Amino acid sequence: MTAESKPAPAAKSSGLIRSSLIYSSFTMLSRFTGLLRDLAIGYTMGASATFVADAFNTAWAFPNLFRRIFGEGAFAAAFVPAYSRSLETDGEEVADVLAADAMATLAAASIFVTVVAELAMPWLMYLIAPGFAANPEKFRLAVVLTQITMPYLPCMAIYAHLSGVLNARNRFVLSGAAPVLLNLWTLVAVLPAHTAQQAAVFGSWGIVVAGVSQAALLWWGVRKSGAHVDVRWPRLTPEIRKLIGLAVPGAIAASATQISVFVSGILVSQVNGARSWLFYCDRLYQLPQGLIGVAIGVALLPKLSRSIHAHDEAGARAAMDEAVLFSMAFALPCAVALVTIPFFLIDGMYTRGQFTVNDAHQTANALFFYGWGVPAFVAAQLFNRAFFARQDTRTPMRLGLVSVGVNVAVGVTLFYLIGVPGVAAATTVAWWTNVAMMATTLASRSHYRPAPEAIARLLRILVANVALGALLFAAGHWRNHIQGLFGHFHLGRIGAKEFAVGLVAVAAGAVYPALLFGTGGMTLSEVRGALRSRRVKPEDLS
Repeated sequence: MTAESKPAPAAKSSGLIRSSLIYSSFTMLSRFTGLLRDLAIGYTMGASATFVADAFNTAWAFPNLFRRIFGEGAFAAAFVPAYSRSLETDGEEVADVLAADAMATLAAASIFVTVVAELAMPWLMYLIAPGFAANPEKFRLAVVLTQITMPYLPCMAIYAHLSGVLNARNRFVLSGAAPVLLNLWTLVAVLPAHTAQQAAVFGSWGIVVAGVSQAALLWWGVRKSGAHVDVRWPRLTPEIRKLIGLAVPGAIAASATQISVFVSGILVSQVNGARSWLFYCDRLYQLPQGLIGVAIGVALLPKLSRSIHAHDEAGARAAMDEAVLFSMAFALPCAVALVTIPFFLIDGMYTRGQFTVNDAHQTANALFFYGWGVPAFVAAQLFNRAFFARQDTRTPMRLGLVSVGVNVAVGVTLFYLIGVPGVAAATTVAWWTNVAMMATTLASRSHYRPAPEAIARLLRILVANVALGALLFAAGHWRNHIQGLFGHFHLGRIGAKEFAVGLVAVAAGAVYPALLFGTGGMTLSEVRGALRSRRVKPEDLS
């Protein structure tokens, strides 16, 4: 092994994982409150029992699609490296002018899209969910709810941009904590409702209020951090024109998942309840993507950008090795759980109220196929950053478009062969294709090849997860016996099946570290290095 390929010592590289853990801790809080929100939505709206849930989930998904394109996608591709470089070379004042101009341009573009969508929604719905047209009442409700939720888009575009300003300054707390507001506002809005349709309307307004709250929180955080990102009219300065040139292909690449979800939505709109089944799948299979892939990717991009700008290729490669190892150590057990016990999870978590056992079976059938794609969803977040840090947004755009083409072709074929699970299988095939193409391209350009030691460690992590899979499969097989341990014990609406899911989750969480350390996939010294604390400054809280 050459000196260049050796992984950096944990003590030197732990800042990446520590920053990721800060983000992940608040993301975990967000996911927990999101679970409470989803339980309330499932209980009040169900899935196939009424058409309301499909309409609500469509209204939620559409602005989210553009949020990823205008906010997270374009921003991650172009703004963070440019802002990080400007901070180092030009100073804070010049960098903050760039941030202000970029925010003005992003806000103007997202407001324009929102206005157009509001006016054209009665016609756009034929494109978004053509299957809804068979039920005029469902179609009309979907139109109204989507018109209510569209203002969420500019709020989230501003939020994502300001989050990037903070992340480039190594401040991750508010970026991870702000999504909690979305969950709490939606939960508070849904709970007082007396009917499914009332819950959908209230929940849609809750989303808008949450968007305003999140943007306001990040604005406060940016001001508190010392950055001066003021409000101004959009200006097409040379720097902004360059950002737009980088952002357009980067946005397409970074939002490939959402484009695939959009295409999937068109297909499943023909089946009542299917849109909601995939919504509940999304909440679980995208958990590791947000908790692990995005969190590590958010911390990785500024670090990679600084290393590459300093011509420190060895440091960049060591950071990528560390990111891949830690992300797979956390993502693979999530994938194993979704593949081995999907119905156990869905039934225990959601089956109550308007959400039926049939809904649980249909959701679990799709979740099984999504589970195989979890490692790819996470790895894609990291490999994208390896391109973005070099300000190469065109390559991931091209590869992303290929994966979207694969998703559409395989999705249409499998949907008409095996139904809704075929849509999930197509998404997984497309994302593994995308990751394989990105890894091959990075290696051919000598931008990233995992060190031999990293490959050996990945194999050990895989062995630990095979063992975990065997234990979870056994738990699923003996599910009735596990539930029997709790007899007729109830705590409100929580009964034996809920406690059984909790017990298995806790047991798996306790066993997995032993398997991971026992196989040598991870060592205690590395974990201590990643978790090594530093003195927290007051400004870090922003």
